[in-house]
Amino acid sequence: MWKFWKKEINDSESEVTADLSNDNTQSVSLTKLIIYSFIAISLILYFIGMYWSSEPAPFVVENEQAYQVVNGEKKLIVGYTTLATTEKIANTLLTKPGGYLSNDITPPSIFLDNIPSWEFGVLVQVRDMASVLRNHMARSQSQSMENEFLKEAEPLFNNDHTLWIWPDAQKKYEKAIQQLAAFRGELGKVENSQAQFYTRADNLNAWLSLVEKRLGGLSQRLTASVGQERVNTDLSGDSAAHQSTESASSLTVKTPWMQIDNNFYEARGACWALIHMLKAIQVDFETVLAKKNAKTSLAQIIRELEATQESVWSPIILNGSGFGLMANHSLVMASYISRANAGLIDLRELLSKG
Repeated sequence: MWKFWKKEINDSESEVTADLSNDNTQSVSLTKLIIYSFIAISLILYFIGMYWSSEPAPFVVENEQAYQVVNGEKKLIVGYTTLATTEKIANTLLTKPGGYLSNDITPPSIFLDNIPSWEFGVLVQVRDMASVLRNHMARSQSQSMENEFLKEAEPLFNNDHTLWIWPDAQKKYEKAIQQLAAFRGELGKVENSQAQFYTRADNLNAWLSLVEKRLGGLSQRLTASVGQERVNTDLSGDSAAHQSTESASSLTVKTPWMQIDNNFYEARGACWALIHMLKAIQVDFETVLAKKNAKTSLAQIIRELEATQESVWSPIILNGSGFGLMANHSLVMASYISRANAGLIDLRELLSKG
């Protein structure tokens, strides 16, 4: 009887041990599954993020469709190329790899900051062009009526670029692009004399003055990557001028290290957009530029900006001390932008001359 009872106890203990062993095996297998799944998902998101972080390649500014035949003569539709180029730049924001990422709140977009900074740089240039189109290039004089299509497009482009709740930023920008396309479609129609694009030197100067300020601001932010002691030039030495609050005669300006790569890619995006816009201006304002002897100056500005689009071979944006052992990508970018900005100042002076 005792042997029989002892055998039953041993059998029960063996069953319990086997059950515990199976539970431990299942627990280890589940843990491995979770770890491997996490690693696999992380790798997938990493490679998707790398693909989405690639900047769009420059496109060819085409003007073949900018011509119409009038009485057997091929004639340029003035303004067509500028409008079509601005539309294509804005469309690139929405159709590039990953689409528009600035307002994404899901992985991997939420971990990406370089390409959203690039998008913002492009968007600012599109906004400036939409503003100048509405207030200058599509109006003959200050007392003239503004175009209804451009009146709708400009505020749509100025919506919050991080808006993701419906209607999201993409929807606003799509509507704005449609308004630009509608205005472009009306250009050149003899029966609709209300849709006009005026290639006057003062209109071009109005846009270039905005571009000059944008590039100057970008250059200042880029050079601040190493920290600078700057003289306060806010009042330009004017003894009669005042400002709202007092400020020091010298300022120490340094970009936070977390913002260095953001400033770099914002500048790259702005320059990418400007290259295409300036090439479109070459087409529509050709006669004005030729009259002012400014075609060469504009071509040199474009060449300086194209240098900002060279490949970045470093996996990170380096922030050396200028003359130190390590490179400083921000200072290199600022150098090209400053040279382009100096060219813009000269170009504006040529356009201002009678």
